[in-house]
Amino acid sequence: MLREVEHKAVPGLSALVILIAATLLGGYALYNAVVARSVLGMAGYGVLDLAVLIAWGGLFMVNPNQAKVLLLFGRYVGSVKTQGLNWANPFFTKRAISLRVRNFETAKLKVNDRNSNPVEIAAIVVWQVVDSAEAMFEVDSYENYVHVQSESALRNLASQYPYDAHQEGEKALASHTAEIAERLQHEIQERLAKAGVSVREARISHLAYAPEIAGVMLRRQQANAIIAARQRIVEGAVGMVEMALDMLLKRDIVRLDDERKATMVSNLLVVLCSEQATQPVVNTGTLYR
Repeated sequence: MLREVEHKAVPGLSALVILIAATLLGGYALYNAVVARSVLGMAGYGVLDLAVLIAWGGLFMVNPNQAKVLLLFGRYVGSVKTQGLNWANPFFTKRAISLRVRNFETAKLKVNDRNSNPVEIAAIVVWQVVDSAEAMFEVDSYENYVHVQSESALRNLASQYPYDAHQEGEKALASHTAEIAERLQHEIQERLAKAGVSVREARISHLAYAPEIAGVMLRRQQANAIIAARQRIVEGAVGMVEMALDMLLKRDIVRLDDERKATMVSNLLVVLCSEQATQPVVNTGTLYR
């Protein structure tokens, strides 16, 4: 496995000054040799000027957040990250690779969650190349590799969690977004480590039930919400009835036997749990007639 090696290139401005001076001196010397009709001089200075001309090909530019990968006849030499104008062996092949932070959104994938319910899911992945040698040589196309492996990790993650939590303490895709995002980032990073890529962030951008079951699941969610609301209303009503009976007893306002207590409890529960306003009925008699 290739690892990035930093190559110390010659500062470009210094090399530029030397090349300009060598070009001018070589041209002047060749001109004198031609004027003097010296065959040996023309041949010597001609070779020198050709070498200087080839040396000009060693100049290259490195932009901010970019690296140049250097190859010598197919062998990896190193990577240059020094910004600006640089010079290296003109026979080096120089390949640029971006070190900028990039992001993309996966396609909407249709997968089954842990409960085998079909869901649609997509994610946003923020990534950056941190090892130029691995990114360039360990995989065929590191950008395509990032996309494919991210979708694969997202599919695997979605199949390990339910869409909704139906038990207390259960982690679900819809309710535990922070934990799911952290797990997704970890899974993608494991797959991309060999490509010299660091995953900065990964989070779910789209999550929904598949269209064929969306209506059924919506009714299920509504039913769960109604049941939860009813349970809360009943718990509150029972507490209020209990409080009312205790206050009547402590203040000695009225003493109720079991039958009257049952009637009072029934009336209060009807009033407190009813969805509509209740209509009072005045009883002119007693419970015993």
